[in-house]
Amino acid sequence: MTMPRRSERTPAFRVLAGAVVPFITAVADVRLHHAERLPQRGAFVLAPNHYSEIDPLVVGTAVWKAGRAPRFLAKESLFRVPLLGRIMRATGQIPVDRGGIARGADPMAAARALVADELAVIIYPEGTLTRDPELWPMRGKTGAVRMALQAGVPVIPVAHWGAQELMPRYAKGIRPFPRKRIDVVFGEPVDLDAYRRGSLDQATLLGATEAVMQTITGMLGELRGAEPPAERWDPAKRGQSETGRFDG
Repeated sequence: MTMPRRSERTPAFRVLAGAVVPFITAVADVRLHHAERLPQRGAFVLAPNHYSEIDPLVVGTAVWKAGRAPRFLAKESLFRVPLLGRIMRATGQIPVDRGGIARGADPMAAARALVADELAVIIYPEGTLTRDPELWPMRGKTGAVRMALQAGVPVIPVAHWGAQELMPRYAKGIRPFPRKRIDVVFGEPVDLDAYRRGSLDQATLLGATEAVMQTITGMLGELRGAEPPAERWDPAKRGQSETGRFDG
């Protein structure tokens, strides 16, 4: 197996992984499926489903165990928290605001950096925790495919299930006992060739996003052994806010 570039696992990343990975391993049996599908070199966007606030630690652990250093698009406000912000900057996390890449930043510069530094960047295509009452992926936003298409890199879909037993959606803490099982399956790159040939207009971005969401939802259905709903949950059609907590 070809190992990633040595520089990807920086000292700051190793310190962070030394705290996070043993913690997640202690409270959950994280089982990786098809980890060989995760490229060991080169840039890509990783697109997981999102239903628990502990998801980033679970997905980050899975990516680290699979051989890559995970980087996230993270809310810009988190970078202003003194200790957390230092850790996030030291490990190369990418700040965003609710409108996308952080104000004053060049989206194309971020895409170029993704390629030049051969990064594995995790972007939740739903944008926030799913509003679906059964925790199925809801309708997607275009950020993940926009970044991938701008950078000319693949989108690797990921589905995981079991984190809701460790930390239910919007819970105030975790439930470590008994130790939980979390399954994480990596998919093949989503075929977005048809969306790479023209301009990145809204129709193109929405079509590519739908292709990604269909793939993730299908993978999750296989993990859960259940049939996904025929139509993805859409907060706008349900009178729900797009951001923040909600009752449900």
